[in-house]
Amino acid sequence: MSKVMFDYTKSVLERVSFDPVLFCKELEKAIRTLLPFELDQLREWLFSFTIEKPELKQCLVIVNP
Repeated sequence: MSKVMFDYTKSVLERVSFDPVLFCKELEKAIRTLLPFELDQLREWLFSFTIEKPELKQCLVIVNP
């Protein structure tokens, strides 16, 4: 079940990546929902995803430990 939630979260974040404000809001929701090990996976995914989208790098502050 947790893999499903993680994949859903990535899907939502990809769909809202056109708007940095909305992306940050969805990222905050994801942090409240996902399990600790999923947050680590999300962090890794975000670093690779935001390489091509520098306007989203400001949202990485939310997930940094």
